Amino acid sequence: MNWYLVKLVFQVVNGGHSPAQFDEQLRLVRADEVAWAMEKASVLGWLEQTTFKSSYAMKVTWKFAGVADIQKVNRLEDGVQLFSTTVQPDCPHEYLEAIKLNAMKAADMLKEEECAEVA
Repeated sequence: MNWYLVKLVFQVVNGGHSPAQFDEQLRLVRADEVAWAMEKASVLGWLEQTTFKSSYAMKVTWKFAGVADIQKVNRLEDGVQLFSTTVQPDCPHEYLEAIKLNAMKAADMLKEEECAEVA
């Protein structure tokens, strides 16, 4: 069995009241071969399509757009690189500040989840 890193893309549809939004998710899939990994990734995407009411009582739909990428993961171990991308922001300072803010938010959310699991 092999591990594959797949990118699932969902289009976020909310009645056309905002610019087009897409949610890109990286997932690990285990399969014997790449064709099976693609099939499993597609099934995951289709199963996770959903429609719900937002906090503003607006209908929001996550429509599965497809599997955008697939990469074989040669080994799973502490610190192994699974994904890389290069960005060229218009304002590097704002980009770096956003990274710091996002990291703090993510860490806080994980801490809250861990505390809720213990309680």
